[in-house]
Amino acid sequence: MSDMIKAHDCNVIHPDILNKVKSTMPSKPAMDKLTDFFKIMGDSTRMQILCALVQNEMCVCDLAVLINVTKSAISHQLRSLKEAHLVKSRRSGKNVFYSLDDEHVKGILEKALEHIIEE
Repeated sequence: MSDMIKAHDCNVIHPDILNKVKSTMPSKPAMDKLTDFFKIMGDSTRMQILCALVQNEMCVCDLAVLINVTKSAISHQLRSLKEAHLVKSRRSGKNVFYSLDDEHVKGILEKALEHIIEE
């Protein structure tokens, strides 16, 4: 730890706090996945899709009209969201409907919005 202290030129170190926090930090692979998760959520079109899907499952055409982008653009973003396990799809005849993958995604979106609104 002395190399870390010298590298950051700290004057006071609290080893008890450092050890406690270090023992609970996510692993490198988990941290990478968390970073990727927020990168996916960091796009305005994808965020609009997710916020719409909090309300109701929707098809590509409805999402395209709602967000005012092409069906191709919506499909591209849905593919990214699906690969990130944020949305899922179900087929009904010729239509494919999209919804949030699970309640965790809804909870994250609702908490983030709650945080933004309270400012």
